[in-house]
Amino acid sequence: MPKPALELKKLEYLVGDWALEGIIKPGPMGPGGKFTMTEHNYWMDGGFFLVIQSAFKGGGMPGGSGIAYLGFDPEKNVYTYHEFNSIGEFQHSTGSTEGDTWTWIGEQQLGRTRTKTRVTVKTLSPTSYAMTVAVARDGRDWLTVMEGKATKQK
Repeated sequence: MPKPALELKKLEYLVGDWALEGIIKPGPMGPGGKFTMTEHNYWMDGGFFLVIQSAFKGGGMPGGSGIAYLGFDPEKNVYTYHEFNSIGEFQHSTGSTEGDTWTWIGEQQLGRTRTKTRVTVKTLSPTSYAMTVAVARDGRDWLTVMEGKATKQK
């Protein structure tokens, strides 16, 4: 039987329940404003994928829920992220880590528009991280559309 890649141990940090809050800036994601999100993160049976179940509201968006799967592709030596949500958006990204910072590059479907995405996650402590989301239609001129902070719940 195959065994999960050792690189997946870095995702253990995310296991548990998290509360996120932040700001969505007016722009391609809508009118913007403060948002909140909760996440329940756990390992799928077998330990190959981390499952993220989320619920969100605010930021000028209708409330909703999402599910994402984090994994590792040993052939390409990259982390993988696949997200789908209840307002019809989906995102596929690959990630890398350097020190305390993760960088995820991918594409996201926003309504009828497909855009490049860059999500940066910086570990602040064992129980918190900061997140920045930027988009670029051309993959070069990045526009920050969301910033927030997550806190692990007890």
